[in-house]
Amino acid sequence: MKTRKRWCIVYRSCTKYCKDTILARRTYFHSFFERSKPPKGLYVYGDVGTGKTMVMDLFYSHAAVKKKSRVHFHGFMLDVHKRIHRLKQTLPKRKPGLMAKSYDPIAPIASEISDETCLLCFDEFQVTDIADAMILKQLFENLFRNGVVVVATSNRPPEDLYKNGLQRSNFVPFIAVLKEYCDAIQLNSGIDYRKRAGSRTVQLYYLTSEVDVEAALDELFDELARKQNDITRPRILKVQGRELRLSKACGTLADCTFEELCDKPLGASDYLEMAQHFDTVFIRNIPMLTLAKKTQARRFITLIDAFYDHKVRVICSAAMPLENIFVQKDYDSHADDARVFVDDLGLNHVEELSIFSGAEEIFAFQRTVSRLTEMQTEEYWEEGCRSGK
Repeated sequence: MKTRKRWCIVYRSCTKYCKDTILARRTYFHSFFERSKPPKGLYVYGDVGTGKTMVMDLFYSHAAVKKKSRVHFHGFMLDVHKRIHRLKQTLPKRKPGLMAKSYDPIAPIASEISDETCLLCFDEFQVTDIADAMILKQLFENLFRNGVVVVATSNRPPEDLYKNGLQRSNFVPFIAVLKEYCDAIQLNSGIDYRKRAGSRTVQLYYLTSEVDVEAALDELFDELARKQNDITRPRILKVQGRELRLSKACGTLADCTFEELCDKPLGASDYLEMAQHFDTVFIRNIPMLTLAKKTQARRFITLIDAFYDHKVRVICSAAMPLENIFVQKDYDSHADDARVFVDDLGLNHVEELSIFSGAEEIFAFQRTVSRLTEMQTEEYWEEGCRSGK
């Protein structure tokens, strides 16, 4: 009841504030008057599959605010880094041999975003990248001061964001800023609704040990490809000046292997670009993901996050059943290498660093398994169809 009441308060106050702000900006004398204080936003956290994203999407769709944006946190930070790069490209180059004042692009970027949106809704607020961690405090301080209202969902409470990350002491002040401008509320029913019995569509998750599994996937691909106005061929996508090569695609259908998507140095920008072009992606030969494959596991988590957020349908073949695909083993064999690496960096407390223990991946993979379970339902499959849209 308390959680529902808080949503209602934010909904009403945010709608009124954003309308008043837009009207004020249209007047000639708006800069001479004190701006109304923005309402506090919301930071909603809880276990996977408890309905956080669904509730936020309902809030977003009904918020009578024109200047609003709903983004996955990965995509938002990619956009921020693109803006920073673009801004730096416009600056004159430093002359060699002369001391030049360093230019801070964060404030103007925050101002740019603030002009574009009054309500900013984030799904899956999580911090795993040190480059993101170092700029969040300044970025969000500027956004909040500019009057942007933030509503976010996360699996972690604010205090656990970037937990045990490198140079976390520099990140911690951001937590205080977040809690000052957003009320943190927990949404935890103890039930993963994505895993509850629901109508399943045709088989979308295969074990590589099954008989003739490759032939079954080929047949399914051909069946879907016949509905496309295209021929089956390799595709090249342009991503930030790079080429992302896919060996087999047909219209909005892509047929990929795990090696093709997760063994290569790809990231959120690549997967988001795929999500823009394809509504159905085959992911073949997903191995059992141990800590020996931690990098690949991180990419797979990012891949599924991007696809889920854009309602991309996936058809998978894997070495293990979905609930057993990520296992924590082989840690001891890699611990010594991790400690040597940390010693070279001059860092301490290697046992507390989740980047080496795999704790962050284990935590995030609970979300991945939950989402992949929902992605096999008939409801998700129908929502992901882009034909006729």
